[in-house]
Amino acid sequence: MAKWLLRLGAVVTAGLAVSDLYVVTHVDPDDVGFVRVVRAMATTAVISYDYMTSLKRVEFGTEEYETVKSQVHRRSAEHLLDLCCANRGTFIKVGQHLGGLDYLLPEEYTNTLKILHSKAPQSSLHEIQQVIEEDLGKEISQLFVSFEENPLGAASWAQVHKAVLHDGRTVAVKVQHPKVQSQCAKDIVLMEILVQGVSWMFPDFSFAWLVDEAKKNMPLELDFLKEGHNAEEVAAMLKHFHFLKVPKIHWELSTRRVLTMEFLEGGQVNDREYMKKNGIDVNEISRNLGKLYSEMIFVNGFVHCDPHPGNVLVRKSPQTNKGEIVLLDHGLYQNLTEEFRLDYCHLWHSLIKTDMQGIEMYSKRLGAGELYPLFACMLTARSWASITKGIDQTPVSKNEDVEIRVNAAKYLTSINELLNKVPRQMLLLLKTNDLLRGIETSLQTRASATSFINMSRCCVRALSRYERDKSKSWYGRLKISLAESLDLWQISLYEILLWIKASSLGSWIAEILGYDHPLQ
Repeated sequence: MAKWLLRLGAVVTAGLAVSDLYVVTHVDPDDVGFVRVVRAMATTAVISYDYMTSLKRVEFGTEEYETVKSQVHRRSAEHLLDLCCANRGTFIKVGQHLGGLDYLLPEEYTNTLKILHSKAPQSSLHEIQQVIEEDLGKEISQLFVSFEENPLGAASWAQVHKAVLHDGRTVAVKVQHPKVQSQCAKDIVLMEILVQGVSWMFPDFSFAWLVDEAKKNMPLELDFLKEGHNAEEVAAMLKHFHFLKVPKIHWELSTRRVLTMEFLEGGQVNDREYMKKNGIDVNEISRNLGKLYSEMIFVNGFVHCDPHPGNVLVRKSPQTNKGEIVLLDHGLYQNLTEEFRLDYCHLWHSLIKTDMQGIEMYSKRLGAGELYPLFACMLTARSWASITKGIDQTPVSKNEDVEIRVNAAKYLTSINELLNKVPRQMLLLLKTNDLLRGIETSLQTRASATSFINMSRCCVRALSRYERDKSKSWYGRLKISLAESLDLWQISLYEILLWIKASSLGSWIAEILGYDHPLQ
């Protein structure tokens, strides 16, 4: 096996040298399926051979072993990045997902692959023109007064160009990369074969769940008409959130591969400097983002599952002068079944209330089995010690983050086992949680209890609504409504107490009473 890997590794040397030309630039339109297959197989072989040989030379558990392992992780992550940029499409999408798996992969991988969230390769203007003309039946000059050559951004499936319509309105035109449709199914089969091969050589690495997710979701994301309908549905569903902006769709200029929408600009949601420069309250944005996703997950069960920073913008409203959140890329949504949504509500309610019996029961109902403590840690990105004390009571520390990463490596086999067991709906929610936590970390708001307070409110509302709908008497519905009001009042009171604790008023009260803090 080692000799075979070494021979195949020699093949990839040329392949990866060629792929350097692709990184964050244009891709050869004549690239054929065979080249993509060889490139993927060769990259897998090189990475596998590197792990098999490099780690054998040093003693396990020593400082040298950890140093060498980190170097192998870094080299392998860079090989994967090159492969994703060269093969594009499905590979970039999977690479973006891997870049968000902080609870599972070493930071050498996640830090390297995160570049794919904002710097995916671009298609040439000629390729983009060809797709538009094929789908809309007219040349770009007939459809638009102006069409900017350089894209506003490039993603795994498509890139977005700014354009002006003949009536003067500015729009964003999302155009699918050529060949993505035809390559997607083949790429998924290829990944399935490679994952099985890696699982055979390294039994601890079983990523079948990732391929299953790709197989189910990627064909849906390739239909831009479906994306347009998702955008309209979420805009209507969350219209009571005045801070949310969703671009309006121009259906007359939209097809399965071209989506024309209202142009909305802003800075990326993880850009603190942009917010500071434009007078946008970072804490308010973080709080509103938590409200938005809590409402989608717990109350409506219709969830935007790709909130990486390139898909969530912030801006100051020209009308109200307040911070707004612009939600882009509506291709990937998860419809939660009612049973799953309610179990998930109960689980988070138990996590927030430190109800250990409820945590065990609802984790098991969601497929975690006896691995429920690990499942709870993955959901919250907190240590088991913090969960047992109360995740809203103990702020996140750097030491805890380090502990979580160390445990992720230690329990890798169990994590993979868990990800292969839980319902497929859970995989997208875990991805969404990870991306949202990454944003909170960038904004330096992760230590705040605000997100848990928002979750608590939404869980209470969702569970109360379900119980009211089941109740057959007006008295029963009244009791449920009163209990809901009491719970929401208690949450608001707790929020006020936290605000007092953090404010100068809290320090003044503490000084008068002789306490270290007002809630002592």
